[in-house]
Amino acid sequence: MSEIAVTPKHIGIIIDGNRRWAQENDLSSNEGHRVGAQVFKKIALHGFDRGVKYISAYIFSNENWQRTEDEVGYLMQLVLKAVESYLDEFHSRGIKIVILGRKKGLRTKILKSIAKTEEKTKNNKRGTLALCFNYGGREEIVDAANSIIARGQEITTLSLNNNLYHKDIPDLDFIIRTSGEQRLSNFMLWRAGYAELFFTKKHWPTFTTSDFDKALLEFAVRKRRFGT
Repeated sequence: MSEIAVTPKHIGIIIDGNRRWAQENDLSSNEGHRVGAQVFKKIALHGFDRGVKYISAYIFSNENWQRTEDEVGYLMQLVLKAVESYLDEFHSRGIKIVILGRKKGLRTKILKSIAKTEEKTKNNKRGTLALCFNYGGREEIVDAANSIIARGQEITTLSLNNNLYHKDIPDLDFIIRTSGEQRLSNFMLWRAGYAELFFTKKHWPTFTTSDFDKALLEFAVRKRRFGT
């Protein structure tokens, strides 16, 4: 594939369709999530190879706690295993990994894994992978506002920007959502203000690097006006 004329600096991915894909293939939901994790690794690395500097992925929302105990438990273990298994490869490629979301309610083992991952990759410069885990866009804004209030400061656009989770992560340029749904579902609401949106009916486990490249080509021909 030829070089993309315009590459988004920051891409957000709303991973959707793992369970529906599994159901259509007579597999368990857990198997859908397992395959989805493998696909995510491939897509993320490909995105950085294409020149994207920031990739943010919605991997576990605040609302996901409402799923069955078995599924939630599996997702927790899967995220822990995936981060530990993929850490060395992302690190060797110069990718910084950060976790966005609330730490309250997470198991000590997961918190230690998050701390280890962020510490090991903190000086990497090639790109940043932001994993939105136990995350909600509204909750992020609330937490930012509460931090400002606690210091007795005024809530402004700038102060909110400076109190988001990992404030160095810029606004989103492009959001990809799989599986046919056409909504943000509380994903990075503050940073998504002027993001271009791309929806595909393909379930996440069937999303390929070629699909990703097609999405980039679509972004390249969009006319971004930023409200003007």
